[in-house]
Amino acid sequence: MSFFTEPEGFTKTILSDLQGAWDVLRQEVVDSKELECAPKVIFLIDEATSWETVRNLKNMKPFLTLIRNIATQGHATDEIMLAIKDITEILNEVYQLKSNKEL
Repeated sequence: MSFFTEPEGFTKTILSDLQGAWDVLRQEVVDSKELECAPKVIFLIDEATSWETVRNLKNMKPFLTLIRNIATQGHATDEIMLAIKDITEILNEVYQLKSNKEL
């Protein structure tokens, strides 16, 4: 009988980049003292990164658009807007890889 052993190394993928970018955004929002809509944005970030959304990545973009709009209206910090931009770029790359069947 063989046992599953712990892997010695992990391959970094675009999906891990996407997860990391969402984590950065969430932390920026949590740390923001100025953003009055922070609880709403955190809720939407959690929804955007939920299992149901991650299983069907095309549902992630509407959440990101909504988060961007709320953050813009709430006068979010440059750091938050940069984190949103990073997610947008990575997500676009994910969609491109998925359409090319490389993902």
